[in-house]
Amino acid sequence: MLTRGEFDAILADRRNLVIDGALATELEERGYDLNHAMWSAKILKDDPDSIRKVHLDYFLAGADVAITASYQASTQGLHHHYQMSEDEAVNLIKKSVRLAQQARDEAYSHGVDPARRLLVAGSVGPYGAYLADGSEYRGDYKRAKEEFHVFHRPRIRALVDAGVDLLAIETIPKLEEVEAVLEMLRDEFPSALFWISCTLRNAHSLSDGTLIKHLLSLVECHSDQLAAVGINCIPAGMVLGALQHMRMYTHLPLLCYPNSGEIWDARTKTWSSDRSEGGNLDREVKKWQAAGARLIGGCCRTGPTYTKLVAKAIA
Repeated sequence: MLTRGEFDAILADRRNLVIDGALATELEERGYDLNHAMWSAKILKDDPDSIRKVHLDYFLAGADVAITASYQASTQGLHHHYQMSEDEAVNLIKKSVRLAQQARDEAYSHGVDPARRLLVAGSVGPYGAYLADGSEYRGDYKRAKEEFHVFHRPRIRALVDAGVDLLAIETIPKLEEVEAVLEMLRDEFPSALFWISCTLRNAHSLSDGTLIKHLLSLVECHSDQLAAVGINCIPAGMVLGALQHMRMYTHLPLLCYPNSGEIWDARTKTWSSDRSEGGNLDREVKKWQAAGARLIGGCCRTGPTYTKLVAKAIA
């Protein structure tokens, strides 16, 4: 795993890093049926090579960072839906890392400059993703701190043991869950480098209503392990205001990887509203850079074409 110093050196050299785009919705675009509570983890189990191919396409489109297919793959979820043992679930999570690493190796063999450091970030989704009811966009679930620890610990350990470069603690909607994960990382994984990325209710608040300034006050205490802090899976139109607001309270590197602007209906498992992929993305990316974003990518319903546009705008 990267140290904070190594990551800072990469970021200083490159100035900005491109995070890849959606995994699950990109698989849907390629004809896979993900209408299941385990979402991309279903394909991780049933057809892992398709995930490797998506990772490769993102690297070839210009991504510097691949996020593993472990967002939905908690050990609790894998046991609940597939009756997997703890060891079986852990092995599947580790497979998500190997697939991204294989894609990275292939990207170099396809002509990516070997001097360009491609990274693999281990995805750690929120407890709300396990609930599969859209609550990662609301943050209205309540769990004790130890329950969050029990939920997150096995996946984090599997990702670290499998050799990710850093962890992507992502799509977290509530401060209490961030606090629980930060505490566990500090006490049990003190060498782990990670980023924290949250969903928002508006440009000033997390999805659970917590003011962003309180999140930033909390994460500042963990800056020795924290690579970046930011937002993901929010509409692109909300990004600039949120980044500008965050910059008022921290000098940590910021990151953003918004979705396409469509709305997820957890009941019908469908997307609605207008898709904003492309459009004025070049101009938007430059505004996000100016507001302090050092890592920029896409989330749900974005694909390799989007990644190519982000990479071009950054270049």
